[in-house]
Amino acid sequence: MEHFDVAIIGLGPAGSALARQLSGTMRVLALDKKRQCGSDGFTKPCGGLLAPDAQRSFIRAGITLPVSVIANPQIFSVKTVDVAASLTRNYQRSYINVNRHAFDLWMKSLIPDDVQVHHDSLCQKIWREGDKWHLTFRADGQQQQATARYLVGADGANSLVRRHLYPDHQIRKYVAIQQWFAERHPVPFYSCIFDNDVTDCYSWSISKDGYFIFGGAYPMKDGQARFAALKEKMERFHFRFGEPLKSEKCTVLFPSRWADFVCGKENAFLIGEAAGFISASSLEGISYALDSAEILSEVFRQQAEDANRAYHKATRSLRIKLYGKILKSRALTSASSRKWIMRSGIAHVPLTYEEQPAIADGLVNL
Repeated sequence: MEHFDVAIIGLGPAGSALARQLSGTMRVLALDKKRQCGSDGFTKPCGGLLAPDAQRSFIRAGITLPVSVIANPQIFSVKTVDVAASLTRNYQRSYINVNRHAFDLWMKSLIPDDVQVHHDSLCQKIWREGDKWHLTFRADGQQQQATARYLVGADGANSLVRRHLYPDHQIRKYVAIQQWFAERHPVPFYSCIFDNDVTDCYSWSISKDGYFIFGGAYPMKDGQARFAALKEKMERFHFRFGEPLKSEKCTVLFPSRWADFVCGKENAFLIGEAAGFISASSLEGISYALDSAEILSEVFRQQAEDANRAYHKATRSLRIKLYGKILKSRALTSASSRKWIMRSGIAHVPLTYEEQPAIADGLVNL
């Protein structure tokens, strides 16, 4: 049984960033469900838009995105649609459109060779014994075991580490459903869709590399039926679907209170969505994954006597920022306040006369 300084479960953006940053300073084991090449195996359903905060994380790290992960087109506005009120507004946004699966594999490829990485692996059990964390996992076709001083859960919405540390903790969850279609709109676009009759969260669409992705976050019980109902409604807004080429589904967390942000204990830590670090107003999580990984790597480098306390303190500003997103989401998902905001025209960018005919053919022009 090998012993490590740090064992990381999950190599999405959070886990990959942490593994890369700890390389050369600590002995690290990293386990991930994804294979390192091809499109087989686990893939994360995600629109794949890099927010400005995520872009700043790469700037600080001196990392440049490769062309291979960039998707087209690059669009600098989001159509926000209130279905019940029949309102559409156009808001400026500075996202970078990426292929999410290619992005995740690229993030993993940045991890130096001194980190022991197991791809296409599954962590089956964790427990604490004495001053060590024990892991049982399946990798390379066989069951293996390891121990570590520190354990990091970077394993997303259904985090094994979070469930082990906080077995009674309840956090709001939705089922995120996406379908891919051949792009049939004359002008590609991003959209954010609100319909309180379908979900008290929100839905979205993204044009990407000749495809039109339509998805949303829906109550767990009857999410598929609600998704289908919204698709039917969006046809009167001139959304064009056709036959779906593929469907994707996963659980997504929705923090709705301060207590939903959990950082870990007993030399175990949570980063990214596993910690509840995801925006309630947009479900954007990549920037918070990168930021929390950067914070934890600095805590480890400082060799704090109580690393859990140091990490909890260091993430306070991040948690305050995310709590602000909870307050924002309450305004956006409230039908009355959302209608007032959209009717006020605040931050709305009107389309020019020349754009109107083309846009009207792809989206309802209100």
